[in-house]
Amino acid sequence: MERLGARRGDVVAALGPCIGRASYEVGPELVAAFAAAGEDTARCFTPSRNAGHSMFDLNAYIAERAARAGIGAFEDLALDTYADERRFFSYRRTTHRQEPDYGRLMSVIVLN
Repeated sequence: MERLGARRGDVVAALGPCIGRASYEVGPELVAAFAAAGEDTARCFTPSRNAGHSMFDLNAYIAERAARAGIGAFEDLALDTYADERRFFSYRRTTHRQEPDYGRLMSVIVLN
């Protein structure tokens, strides 16, 4: 986009539906990979009820990366695809329930 003349400070980004922190349990290998990459793990990971696991705040991570990139405006819609099964498909939820298949979501980028 920048090669086409866009300026990061003029970019408006919105984070749509994705898995929420309360639904996103991960193993120690993801926390270790973030630490190895120099990321602040305390910012995106909180302890899980299951020993050795963490809850990953994907929304906070994406918001922080957008800020680091100099994006002008960022809005998180805070919609959890795992928890809100009435509105969203979820691969993880389907896997946990051992269901045969799941629906698909689509993302859109608009240039004005």
